[in-house]
Amino acid sequence: MNAGSQQFYQRDLDQTLGNLQRLRRNRNLMLWYQELYREMFRAVPDIAQKRVLEIGSGTSPLKMFLPSVITSDVLALEHLSMVFDCHNIADLSEVTNHSIDVITLTNVLHHLRDPIHFLRSATRKLAKGGEVFILEPYFSVLSYPLYKLLHHESVDFNISRPVLDTASGPLSSSNQAMPHMIFFSRPDWLRELGDCYDLDETHVKFFTSLAYMVTGGISRVFPVPHCIYRSYLVLDRFLARALPKLFASFFCVRLVAKR
Repeated sequence: MNAGSQQFYQRDLDQTLGNLQRLRRNRNLMLWYQELYREMFRAVPDIAQKRVLEIGSGTSPLKMFLPSVITSDVLALEHLSMVFDCHNIADLSEVTNHSIDVITLTNVLHHLRDPIHFLRSATRKLAKGGEVFILEPYFSVLSYPLYKLLHHESVDFNISRPVLDTASGPLSSSNQAMPHMIFFSRPDWLRELGDCYDLDETHVKFFTSLAYMVTGGISRVFPVPHCIYRSYLVLDRFLARALPKLFASFFCVRLVAKR
């Protein structure tokens, strides 16, 4: 790792540790994650008995709700089960091939240098019929200007391939548009996964409108009373499901491995 990359890596490491502390103090955001995981894994019976691998666990609270999860990240954090670059998952000797039931990523795919390559490689570790659950930003009429103008991460729909041309740090490099394009506007990219996943079994759900933003997100805490937020979250989720093209801010995809 050169000096420039090391600088970005250290900055992302420090930011992740700070984000993790803020998240755990944000009661409303923790509820958002709790409801996310409940919705995401609703179709997985006995999830606690499954072998689940999470990619990008640096700031994730999943282990608080699913203690058996195998956590991982490219950042060397003490609280993780393992540290590795997920692009190299096919060669990861610590995980036996075809031994994982579920791989999950929350707001991680848009940070990956080559998400198609990762998704293809991940099937080496998935059991036959194993599932990948992905949560990513969805660009609706409401959310597009928020992501484009108010969020610090890049949004670039003018790309010829779903790859990051320049990569600085693992957290600071991103293009939020990539996952949206793969699953909604570039079917040719999605077809590249057709030999690894049963695309007919692909399932998409929409999750929340402004509920994440109302919490203050990872970087801050907005003083919304928890009792009010709980009630608002119910309405917010309904709007995202009922009128996703107008209101949804996130989507969750389930992919089912062929082998």
